[in-house]
Amino acid sequence: MTPVIELPIVERPEGPRRLPSWLRQPIPRGNGDHVTRRILDELRLVTVCDEARCPNRMECYAHKTATFMILGDTCTRSCSFCSVARGEPVALARLDDEPDRIAEAAERLGLEHVVITSVTRDDLADGGAAHFVRCIEAVRARTRQATVEVLTPDFIGRPEGIDTIAAAEPDVFNHNTETVPRLYRRVRGPQSRYAWTLDVLRRAKQLSPGGRTKSGLMLGMGETTQEVLDVLADLRRVDCDFLTLGQYLQPDPKRYLPVTRYVPPHEFGWWKRRALALGFRKVASGPFVRSSYHARDMAR
Repeated sequence: MTPVIELPIVERPEGPRRLPSWLRQPIPRGNGDHVTRRILDELRLVTVCDEARCPNRMECYAHKTATFMILGDTCTRSCSFCSVARGEPVALARLDDEPDRIAEAAERLGLEHVVITSVTRDDLADGGAAHFVRCIEAVRARTRQATVEVLTPDFIGRPEGIDTIAAAEPDVFNHNTETVPRLYRRVRGPQSRYAWTLDVLRRAKQLSPGGRTKSGLMLGMGETTQEVLDVLADLRRVDCDFLTLGQYLQPDPKRYLPVTRYVPPHEFGWWKRRALALGFRKVASGPFVRSSYHARDMAR
């Protein structure tokens, strides 16, 4: 067995003051970024790329890909790491044509792998699960060969939402862990539970044993090495297939949790090797890795 190497991840450091060199990205060349944005604007679509201020959005848009965010742009949760707007969400009736608009965008962008996520909709009885299914079906009807990945909320621990989406047989069922149990309330707010996260992944795998499940964590929020190792072990116990590990970046210093540490690239390499040794089928680990970053390559 690979020996455990204690990495210098500390619980309460003073916090970094300057963005390190490895977290600066070049601006992509070409006009792919403009093409993607034009299609998204024309079809009135929301992406988590923009709403969550993803550092990879220009690169992804330049390669004519995006992660669609359904059920509006306003979340009913108040996570302290996420820049998605929170408050009163849009009425579901106003989103009736959203599945068709997403399917058209997928076709026009030539997507081979379509990633669909959502704001959390605790106000809906099914958490928006039926709308997820409509989006999956619309994409498959229009693109035929594209694979579909969903990145879902936890449905407040209710199994019905998981069952509904799993019955549509998405190629990848993704639900993010985000952080370690000790930090869950601080990071994800009082409405979330670590146990709910594991239940989503466990149930999705049980309902579709041939499907692939996926989860991700952010590093640099005050976690310790052993805590992350324990989470990875928990994810493997529920037979999670794919893992993403990335650096937490504070969207706004006045409103969101501070970064406790910038994890250097070589440590992300260590985490990838460690996760693969634990049995994950595929692992994406690096400072800029996000849940759907290069998702097509992982799904293949």
